[in-house]
Amino acid sequence: MKRFATYIYCGMIMLLTACEDVVQIDLDESEPKLVIEASILWEKGSSGNTQNIIISKTSPFYESGRNAVDNAQVRLISSENEVFPFESSGDGIYTATNFNPVINREYKLVVDYDGSLYEATEVLKSVVGLDSVVQSRAGGFSGEDYEIKAYYQDPAETEDFYLFKFKNELSNLEIYEDEFTNGNSIFGYYSDEDIEAGDEIGIQIQGISEDYYQYLYILRSQVGNNQGGPFETMPATVRGNIINKTQPENFPFGYFRLSEVDKLNYTVQ
Repeated sequence: MKRFATYIYCGMIMLLTACEDVVQIDLDESEPKLVIEASILWEKGSSGNTQNIIISKTSPFYESGRNAVDNAQVRLISSENEVFPFESSGDGIYTATNFNPVINREYKLVVDYDGSLYEATEVLKSVVGLDSVVQSRAGGFSGEDYEIKAYYQDPAETEDFYLFKFKNELSNLEIYEDEFTNGNSIFGYYSDEDIEAGDEIGIQIQGISEDYYQYLYILRSQVGNNQGGPFETMPATVRGNIINKTQPENFPFGYFRLSEVDKLNYTVQ
C-alpha cells in the first residue's frame, strides 16, 4: 500500500511539473495616453535653477521600460511673465537650468505635443525645516523593529499639507495635514523590519498644496484597496490637474506641482 501511494505521489509531481506552461492573456489595449511627471522641487539652501520634467506615454501591459516622448515643447510661465523653457535631453527628460523659484508665486505648465496643448497651474508651496530625528525599537507587528520619527514644527498661522519620503523610495511615502495638529511639534513616521544599525536613511519633507494632498490620498487609497487577483476590476482612473486644452476628453496622466523641500540623511544607531 505504501508503494502504491508513492507511485501516485510521484506521478502527480511529474504531471504538475510537466504541464507547467506560461500563458499570456490577450488583453484589450487602449490608445496610449500621455504621462506628464512635473514635480518641481526646490531644496532649501539651493538655487533651484535646474529642474526636470519627464514626459512619456503609457505602455502595453506586458511591456516594461519608459515609452519616452522626446519631441514635446515644454515651458513654465510665472505670474510675473517669466518664461522658463525646458529642453529635451533624451529618454523623455526635459531640463531647465534658469528656473527662478519664489515661494507662493504661481506658475503655469505648458506642454505642446502632437497638436494638443496641455496646461496646469500651481503655486510654489513652502515647508518648515526638519528639527530632529528620534529612533526606537518599538515598531512593526513584533514591537521590536526600528522606528524612525522625523520631527518638525508646524506653523500655527497657516493650513499646511506635507509629503514625507523615506529612503528615497516612492513606496515609502506618507502624507500629512495639520487639521488636528496645527501649531504643534509633530513627526513623520517610518518603520521597516529590514532596517539595521548602520543603515543610512534619506528623509525628505515637502510642502504640498491641498489639491495635491487630495490627489495623493485618492491615489494611495486606490493602490491600497486593489488587493485582489489579476482578474479583479481595476480601480477608477485617478486624474491629475493637467488639462488638454485642445481635446479635453483626451486628458493626460500625471500632476504638476511645486514644493520647497528640506532633507537630511540619518544613520541608524
